[in-house]
Amino acid sequence: MSEPIISYSHVDLYQSAGLILKDVSFDIHTGDFIYLIGKTGSGKSSLIKSMYADVPIAAGSAVVCGYDLTKIKKKEIPYLRRKLGIVFQDFHLLADRTAAQNLEFVLKATGWESKDTIQHRMEEVLAEVGMQGKESKMIYQLSGGEQQRLVIARAMLNNPPVLIADEPTGNLDPETSNEIMNLLIRINREHNTPIMMATHNYSVIEKFPAKIFNCTGGTILVEKGIVLK
Repeated sequence: MSEPIISYSHVDLYQSAGLILKDVSFDIHTGDFIYLIGKTGSGKSSLIKSMYADVPIAAGSAVVCGYDLTKIKKKEIPYLRRKLGIVFQDFHLLADRTAAQNLEFVLKATGWESKDTIQHRMEEVLAEVGMQGKESKMIYQLSGGEQQRLVIARAMLNNPPVLIADEPTGNLDPETSNEIMNLLIRINREHNTPIMMATHNYSVIEKFPAKIFNCTGGTILVEKGIVLK
């Protein structure tokens, strides 16, 4: 088996309130699809934030996309974050810009310069998520499902080796949730991109079963689940 994209070994995570998670160990490999579940306050958000170096590793070892999080320098953090495709529940889109301008902003901010190359990459990711023809739409003109598709497109711009989706169906109706799940699963299968998805939506887990990381009792239990095929 290849080296894991993300590897945590006996990790403790603290925030201002104290110990959040203890003795956390898991690996995420190419092609994995993983649900991160747990009650509110169980540590899911802290774990996700630790992956992009927003919550420090207090003990143990953690490597994400080749970066040792126990030794990472402040100047390296932006480069780590470029390797993580983050899909937010609340979208975090720029409301005063079009769909295409939201993508263009990210590409320019991450070092893309050629206008033709930027345009080509935007067209690629919009087609990937089924958003062709929506380039000039303002954010308020898009439905919730379309906004989430745009967020997924934005996360994929720099071909990240892993996607982390934080409650991507949390604000969507069941039909739209299924559409977003089918999109994420297709990305996982076609690109072999590992996906970790935090969710409270157990009907989604029942319909699209996969491996489960369960935040419970102050740590994470790895449940084998069923591997998506």
